[in-house]
Amino acid sequence: MKLTRCALAVALACAAHTQTHAQSPAQTQAGQDDKLPAITVTGDKPVPQRSGADSALLPAAEPGYATAAAGGVSALPVLNGFAADRIKVRLDGMEVTAACGNQMNSPMSYMPPSQVGTVRVIAGITPVSAGGDSIAGSIDLNSPAPQYADGPGWSLVKGGFSASARSVNAEVFASVNATVASDTLSVAYTASRTRAESYVNGNGDKVLGSQFESNNHALTLAARGSGQQLVLKVGQQYIPFQGFPNQYMDMTGNRATFANLGYDRRFDWGKLYAKLYWQHTEHEMGFFTAERPGTMPMDTRGRDMGYTVRADIDLGQDGGSTLRLGNELHSFRLNDYWPAVPGSMMMGPNTYVNINDGTRDRFALFAEWEHKLDARWSTLVGVRDELVKTDAGNVQAYGAGMMNAADAAAASAFNARGHGKTDNNIDLTALARFEQDAGKSFEFGYARKTRSPNLYERYTWGRGTMAMTMTNWFGDGNGYVGNIDLKPEVANTLSATADWHSEDSEGNERRWFFKATPYFSYVQNYIDADVTGSFNPYGIAGASGNLLQFANHDARLYGINLSWKLPLANSATLGSLAFTGKASLTRGSRVGGGNLYRMMPLNLLAALEQRSGPWSNRAELNYVARKTLVDAQRLEPVTASYTLVNLKSTLQATRTISVWAGVSNLFNRNYADALGGVYLSGLANAKSGSLQALPGYGRSLDVGVNVSF
Repeated sequence: MKLTRCALAVALACAAHTQTHAQSPAQTQAGQDDKLPAITVTGDKPVPQRSGADSALLPAAEPGYATAAAGGVSALPVLNGFAADRIKVRLDGMEVTAACGNQMNSPMSYMPPSQVGTVRVIAGITPVSAGGDSIAGSIDLNSPAPQYADGPGWSLVKGGFSASARSVNAEVFASVNATVASDTLSVAYTASRTRAESYVNGNGDKVLGSQFESNNHALTLAARGSGQQLVLKVGQQYIPFQGFPNQYMDMTGNRATFANLGYDRRFDWGKLYAKLYWQHTEHEMGFFTAERPGTMPMDTRGRDMGYTVRADIDLGQDGGSTLRLGNELHSFRLNDYWPAVPGSMMMGPNTYVNINDGTRDRFALFAEWEHKLDARWSTLVGVRDELVKTDAGNVQAYGAGMMNAADAAAASAFNARGHGKTDNNIDLTALARFEQDAGKSFEFGYARKTRSPNLYERYTWGRGTMAMTMTNWFGDGNGYVGNIDLKPEVANTLSATADWHSEDSEGNERRWFFKATPYFSYVQNYIDADVTGSFNPYGIAGASGNLLQFANHDARLYGINLSWKLPLANSATLGSLAFTGKASLTRGSRVGGGNLYRMMPLNLLAALEQRSGPWSNRAELNYVARKTLVDAQRLEPVTASYTLVNLKSTLQATRTISVWAGVSNLFNRNYADALGGVYLSGLANAKSGSLQALPGYGRSLDVGVNVSF
């Protein structure tokens, strides 16, 4: 049995369907880690259909997982209190970097739910083969495995479409997919489009600047034979606009083109995986709506390129011992510049060069040994050595006038010193699993994980208030400046999982289980921030913001995650009825005093699930406790506790048609998102008052249909 902890490989959105279907390990795509331990595997399980185009919401049922609000398709993942690029995100094995000072184009935003086949979440103690340069864990989004015909000739022809809608923001989502295949060749295409207006809160008030549109296309070509498979996936994303109510600006364009080539082959000695990928991103920020008018263009150009080569070597004929050896390279290039605004005394006459030819190159080697000691004990140990080099060229301010004096002086100081930095990072993982009997198992382990600063943390340099507020992926309304001398973060994590479960299963799921996972992380050189000044957002006297510089501080994060499933009934009248859910508690603090930012308070997701014939029904309660342990340096708002009730029903009308409907936030509770940051677009529109926490979504009627042929 594979080593696991607090992870779940869940089947999601096959092809262009928003309905999800289980996928067996034998169906894994070329290059996907089908032998990689995913810490506490409970089997693939369907995920309830949901409207929406944000893949960051797909693992919502995972213990310890949450999302930090951003744009409609760009929420940032949070694992056990760690957020954004502290989490390793891979899209079909590709590593994609947010090419934006606000991380508006976060990695998961590039793969819509209609393209996702499986999701793997590994929190905390991550095997070294699952990626480096992260301290929280890993999230892998993978496309559905290529499909082939049973016999020669192009005898497999299939396709389908999906459509869904939400009332809370007038969102409409549609996708199509088609596959043509022989027994050795496969061609698949999927496309999706979603568009939404600004959503409303529980009071019926519009949350300004939250509308969006997203368009995605992907073509997959695959060939197989003689124990090997080659898969090429190419595609493009175009987002013409996306509002960010907790940022000072919005996305006015994001176009990304990618190519991803994967190869895997079986040998007598084991398996070989290889991956080669490239992505180019053109990103623009500005203002596009009367809900938050303004003029200030900001452009970024990013390029990701890399490869992975991994060999899984069987050391025993019984498959009880495997050695994994691998090499990875990831190269990122970034240019971030702000064109001058004609006639503006502040934003001109020159182009503001924020990051000039920024480079971040990572070269890694790793070795990992998974071994089954006996019928009860199995272990996994690994080491990873990663060389990270960053650099950036000289910069310039808008001008040298009085309104740009702070930035002009900062540019001179930045250009006068060297910018290149080299980090040599060592990751270690040690895991053990004990299966006491068929109904009880226990896991425990230690991991040392390292992350080097990103380009914005090291190389943003502007000291003017406006320039500093343009670097902020925290949604807190403050401003940030980089620090070339930042050291890499090193997280030392201890964790254990106790898993009580039934000896039998229903399909790919245990009939019942209860899991508890406590964890503790001590992070050396945690990249936090120090206050350097203050300002009034939008010049409003009653609103307060801080100016901060990224700085290293040691930190502690700890907590516990619970998850369960309890059958309640199984009869011809009721069908099957089960009580499922998760609960999490996370705490984070700086060594020396002070709370860390965006720590999720106590939260509970509990549901009654009923299945009878073609019907699947779910009644869900989501409770989040009052958030009082806030980051004073970032002026993080306190948020009140809230409870949301959601209802969903699915009817598998025929073998090829399913329909579903639901109500989110049934009682139209008005609440503030605990991880939402502040409501900047609302303050800009009001032109008075103080910064408030970002409101959550009000009641929404959600409907959808999936058709396949």
